[in-house]
Amino acid sequence: MAGHSKWANIKHKKAAADAKRGKIFTRLIKEITVAARLGGPDANANPRLRLAVDKAREQNMPKDTIDNAIRRGSGQLDGVSYEEIRYEGYGVNGAAVIVDCMTDNRTRTVADVRHAFSKHGGNLGTDGSVAFLFRHCGQVVFAPGTDEDAVMAAAIEAGAEDVVTSDDGSIEVITSPSDLVAVKEALAKAGLRPELAEVTMKPATEVELSGEDAQRMQKLLDALESIDDVQEVYTSAVIQE
Repeated sequence: MAGHSKWANIKHKKAAADAKRGKIFTRLIKEITVAARLGGPDANANPRLRLAVDKAREQNMPKDTIDNAIRRGSGQLDGVSYEEIRYEGYGVNGAAVIVDCMTDNRTRTVADVRHAFSKHGGNLGTDGSVAFLFRHCGQVVFAPGTDEDAVMAAAIEAGAEDVVTSDDGSIEVITSPSDLVAVKEALAKAGLRPELAEVTMKPATEVELSGEDAQRMQKLLDALESIDDVQEVYTSAVIQE
């Protein structure tokens, strides 16, 4: 199955993450803490925690930091209690935006998110206003030049739902959220190393933006990403370089 070109957007996301390593640690600690609280401290029995721990290790987070986050989440250590909140809205040309947050102060977070939308030409919507335009799924992305046949064989064998080759040659494996870790591990055993593996909100349709519209949309996304309480930002916008 063929898909739109998205490799440039993946590269931008990775570069932005690398530039904010300190913030990445904070976000991962929150994710580990909440995952342990909701699903228990055993990463082998808790796929969400396993994925968060894998990401933390990829970022070279110290083992003690990971273990302490798990202990806080499971109640073995005192710590801040975070709640998960999702905000939905619209960006440039009606592009849909979902903002997932973890916060200990809901009033502060909604004010920050609303300000980012209004300052950069977007609008904060109501619950459910755009979520129906996205699919909750696991996503594993391989760089252009990766052996498509090898990815497809290993992914389908491991229980992936779909394999999509984009116009730019990048390959995307789609799984159910609960199967992501197992599929990622099966691909690794086949010698296939992805550039990105995460549970995501995948847009059903995309809005391609270029020129000034692309620049304005990128400023909105960057403003949302910079908010301390924001964990992830998803959008139907495809920003052309």
